[in-house]
Amino acid sequence: MNEKDRLNALEVALKNEMREREFYLENAKRTRNPLGKAMFQQIGDEELEHYERLKELHQKWEQQEKWPGSIPLKVKDTVVKDVLTDFLKNIDMAPEKDDDDLKAIQTAVDFEAKGCRYYAELRDNVSDPKEKQFFDLLSIIEHEHYLSLKDTEEYLSDPVAWYRRKEHHGLDGA
Repeated sequence: MNEKDRLNALEVALKNEMREREFYLENAKRTRNPLGKAMFQQIGDEELEHYERLKELHQKWEQQEKWPGSIPLKVKDTVVKDVLTDFLKNIDMAPEKDDDDLKAIQTAVDFEAKGCRYYAELRDNVSDPKEKQFFDLLSIIEHEHYLSLKDTEEYLSDPVAWYRRKEHHGLDGA
C-alpha cells in the first residue's frame, strides 16, 4: 500500500468514525431503554476519541507527507464491555423489549464488524511496525465493541436465555 492509498484509507476511517458516532448519539437520545442509552452513549464517546486521534494523525501525515513519528499511537481502552455488567447490577428486572433498539443494536453490530475488518486490513497492508500497532489497536477495540453489542443484542432479545448462559445454570437439578 503506497502513501497516497494509506492517506486515503485514513480519510475513509475518519468519515466512518464520525458517521458511527452520529448514529450512536442519535440512538442514545431516541431510546427509552437505559441499557441502550448507556451502551450507545459509551460507544459514541469512544468513536469520537478514535476520530480525534485519526484526525490528528491525518493532519500531521499530510504536513509531513509520511507517517508522523510524533503521534502517540494509543487510544483509550474501551470500557463498553462494562456497560451491560454495570447495568445489570442496578436493575430488578429486564427492560421492556423495543424493536427499534434491537434494530439499532443490529446495525451497530454491522458497523463494528466492518470497522474491525477495515482496521485489520489496514494493519495487514502496512509494513511500518508503528502503523501496524496502531491499526491493530483500533481493530481490537472495534472487535470489543462488536462483542459487547452482540451480548446486548442477545440480552434484549431473550433475557432469560442470556441469564441462563451467563450464569451457567444446569438443568440437572444439582
